[in-house]
Amino acid sequence: MLLVSLSSFGLFTFVKLLSTSVCKIGVLTSMNQLLFFLLHPQLNPSVSVFQRKFVGEVKKCEEMERILGFLVQEIKKADIPLPEGDTAPAAPHLKHMLEIQEQLQKLETELREVTKNKEKLKKNLLELTEYTYMLRITQTFIKRPVEEFPSLENDPLVDYTCMHRLGAKLGFISGLVHQAKIEAFEKMLWRVCKGYTILTYAELDECLEDPDTGEIRKWFVFLISFWGEQIGQKVKKICDCYHCHVYPYPNTTEERRDVIEGLNVRIQDLHVVLHKTEDYLRQVLCKASESIYTWVIQVKKMKAIHHVLNQCSFDVTNKCLIAEVWCPVADLPNLRRALEEGSRKSGAAISSFMNTIPTTDTPPTLIRTNKFTSGFQNIVDAYGVGNYREVNPALYTIITFPFLFAVMFGDFGHGLLMFIFALLMVLYENHPRLMRSQDEIMKTFFEGRYIILLMGLFSVYTGLIYNDCFSKSLNIFGSGWNISAMFEQNICLDDLKSNQYLTLDPNVTGVFNGVYPFGIDPIWNLASNRLSFLNSFKMKMSVIFGVTHMTFGVILGVFNHLYFRKRHNIYLVFLPELLFMLCIFGYLVFMIIFKWLAYSAENSRSAPSILIQFINMFLFPTSGMDTFYTGQVILQRFLFIVALLSVPVMLFGKPLYLYWLHNGGRGIGMYRSGYRLVRKESEEELSLLQSHDVEEGSSPSDSGHREGDGEEFNFADVFMNQTIHTIEYCLGCISNTASYLRLWALSLAHARKSLYSNVTLILYAGFVLIKILLSVILFLNILKKTKPLSENVCWLCSVKLKLLENKLCDQHVSQYLNLNVVNTGLCLGFTCNSNY
Repeated sequence: MLLVSLSSFGLFTFVKLLSTSVCKIGVLTSMNQLLFFLLHPQLNPSVSVFQRKFVGEVKKCEEMERILGFLVQEIKKADIPLPEGDTAPAAPHLKHMLEIQEQLQKLETELREVTKNKEKLKKNLLELTEYTYMLRITQTFIKRPVEEFPSLENDPLVDYTCMHRLGAKLGFISGLVHQAKIEAFEKMLWRVCKGYTILTYAELDECLEDPDTGEIRKWFVFLISFWGEQIGQKVKKICDCYHCHVYPYPNTTEERRDVIEGLNVRIQDLHVVLHKTEDYLRQVLCKASESIYTWVIQVKKMKAIHHVLNQCSFDVTNKCLIAEVWCPVADLPNLRRALEEGSRKSGAAISSFMNTIPTTDTPPTLIRTNKFTSGFQNIVDAYGVGNYREVNPALYTIITFPFLFAVMFGDFGHGLLMFIFALLMVLYENHPRLMRSQDEIMKTFFEGRYIILLMGLFSVYTGLIYNDCFSKSLNIFGSGWNISAMFEQNICLDDLKSNQYLTLDPNVTGVFNGVYPFGIDPIWNLASNRLSFLNSFKMKMSVIFGVTHMTFGVILGVFNHLYFRKRHNIYLVFLPELLFMLCIFGYLVFMIIFKWLAYSAENSRSAPSILIQFINMFLFPTSGMDTFYTGQVILQRFLFIVALLSVPVMLFGKPLYLYWLHNGGRGIGMYRSGYRLVRKESEEELSLLQSHDVEEGSSPSDSGHREGDGEEFNFADVFMNQTIHTIEYCLGCISNTASYLRLWALSLAHARKSLYSNVTLILYAGFVLIKILLSVILFLNILKKTKPLSENVCWLCSVKLKLLENKLCDQHVSQYLNLNVVNTGLCLGFTCNSNY
């Protein structure tokens, strides 16, 4: 990675350079990696972001993006497919960009006007439809008798004013109210008007759209009869409060008939106009959808170009643009060709050129990925991006991440389904619907299809190791345990009379015939202590994988120390870290493997507990301690002391060494005394400088990573950083080892959940079969009239019991009993009467 200075005479030349770079080097992402990856802000530090030269052009691009978003929204609302091209269009010229801006503004104005007119027409149509329904239903309300009105003549509490209202004019207010508000509306009218109104309402058969929310709702048509203008004003205010749709009520039958005829004519006219408006709107959107894909890409590219131009320095005297960028060495020829082509197409009198700039700054990290490695690289980058030239752990994550997932997931059936699902996505990865899916969940699955593929493949492997397929064992090679040998030698007869479990002793001849060829023996799936055995096995396996994984990560750091010539980190950081890890947790792995190899079924009951031995390693007990081997106590104390001494070495070693080195001491290995600033005018000088560095025994990136050279040394900062690193590492070794036990816990949880799911399915299938069987028996009973239903069911049960009794007396009794396992062997368990 080199720091390159780009100089271009003329704005159009540099814009052409950027657009050509986008076309030649690839898509916009490659452009970002080439130029926008790290543009030096030192070129114009005094200019604020809002005072840059091309801020206006960026705002124009943002305005066009807003218009394009509005167009895409309208096109999707009209259910018009968006055509998408296979190739990305090139960045447009400035003149073409102005034409695109003018077209978009004109198109937006036209669409907004047409859409606004369409909404007005729909609103008018809805009002006319409501008015028609209201007139049709209220026609039945006026046939009510006059006696329904309250009689004021017989009321002794009515004064002269109330009596005078008998001569007032009778008024009507009609309209529609929402279904949920009708009860409250009726109560409010009664309380406010004191009963001097008559409310009549009926429900509409059709559901109409709410003009405010656009939802389809149920409505009620109402008719309010009242006397006097004051009560009428109160009624109108109440209708406004409840958002009622009020319409004028005709006084005579002839007037009602004329209004209905006029409404029908207007509704027909509105339907015709609305249909033509929708056709015209769809034509405009279809025409816009043909160019929307090209416009979106071109606007994004132009916005990226002007954003890069804002970070360049504009030399007013020489009328040129200057940009300093980090560029990969492999892309220097592409960059030079883009400069030459941009100058040629723009017709510039002076061609653009580039220079390499010597610098002591650390280059940014650029990791090239493909469709297979991008998903794993994203997982690693989520925890942090490594420094320049450091070892990239994503390569090893391709194996470790799917494998550790499979250790938790381990099921042959589920893993096979996952593998098939990912394989289909890989085979159809070029399908346009998958590549441009807008569903976030599906998009996540598609981007991680290779991760899911490997996770499914490894889950198939671990499922075979666990001998687990949908929580059921597969007896492929035949079990290595033989139960009939226990009956042949009459060993288990007494146990069967007093216990429900049969212990299979592997020390008895013929009981254990050998290890299962691949994975766990299927007989463990029938054992009562299956869970205890698998818990112990998976827990120890998780610790082994965890310690191995962490140790491998510590060893990877050696390559960084060797490459950057930091040999003091090997002696003062790497070795203490490795000793701390191996002396404690590496010894734990050793005890697990030693117990597996040193003890068998014959002497397994006398084997000491690994957990007790590991705790005694830190407590130093004086007596009463069972050991695995001779000299175990001495070795454990020695390893504990070594792990304890490695902590102060990690804590004080590196800071003290750097302090001594800063004060004139000679370091481990050969170091230069300072930096050499060399003007690298060409690639030839760069290659000569690199070859000179190699001959002197230093790496090309030595100057950027060496501590204490050319920088102010601060012992407090170095010591604080090393203290934080030491505490994090020591506590991380303990917590991470415990965290790796999640492999065992999640594997157990997955197995139990799968078991419950399978049990539910089996119970449901059994229930269905029982229903079918009872239906058949009932049908036969009706046809033949032979036996009642209860006798048929009892006959079935008696047949099942007799078959079970016959098979218990068979020599292959082991095939019909429940098998259980203990530490020293297997147990056979079943529930039966004392006669058996």
